[in-house]
Amino acid sequence: MNLTVTDTFVNYGIGVGVQAFSPMRNAVLPFHVVQGHQVHGDRIAVVDNDRLAREDLEGFDAFVTNVPGVALGARTADCVPVLLHDSEHHAIAAVHSGWKGTVLKIAASVLERMHELYGTNAGKVSAVIGPSIGPDSFQVGIEVADRFADAGFPMDNILSDRGPRVPGTMNGGLHIDLWKANKWILMQAGVVEQSILVAGIDTYADTRFFSARREGPACGRTVNTIRLL
Repeated sequence: MNLTVTDTFVNYGIGVGVQAFSPMRNAVLPFHVVQGHQVHGDRIAVVDNDRLAREDLEGFDAFVTNVPGVALGARTADCVPVLLHDSEHHAIAAVHSGWKGTVLKIAASVLERMHELYGTNAGKVSAVIGPSIGPDSFQVGIEVADRFADAGFPMDNILSDRGPRVPGTMNGGLHIDLWKANKWILMQAGVVEQSILVAGIDTYADTRFFSARREGPACGRTVNTIRLL
């Protein structure tokens, strides 16, 4: 498990026979990537060919396949991309897990679906938590924090109170660590901690990546990609 950074890509070495990366804002995708119209839900699409258009995948936030050569993409601009590789059964997934999808524990649902479809054992899965808004930048209101608490997350681990909120900045207030939250989801589902690679790149702070919170919702999207070779 390793991460390497070039001028245009963050590449993830998560296993033999799989390619995974997150492109920076100035990158050109090297091949066609199947993507969906994501809605911050928890629906999972099974992708068996690379001819599917975004219109064919309306309302899906996660994509799974066991077909070599079919590249799956999770579109993000602060939300958390989770890329999964089952080396034992040769299956992959690309997951869009914003804060709402994280509350829904979409990554755990994907692992369950991969088990049903391919026999995936979570203990044999490698996972990437890609570039996304970091804990220093994800300032939230009490209503969002309550959603995580109601969903059973370990709040002592993922929530911090940084004192009085400073208007117009990300200083102060309540902050949630979506990286830790998604890592907890994966581990609760059976993924081994050593098999989870956290990129640790804050898209709000790092201008090489799109950020809806920094640039507005009409900004571009990072297509976090995984494919079987």
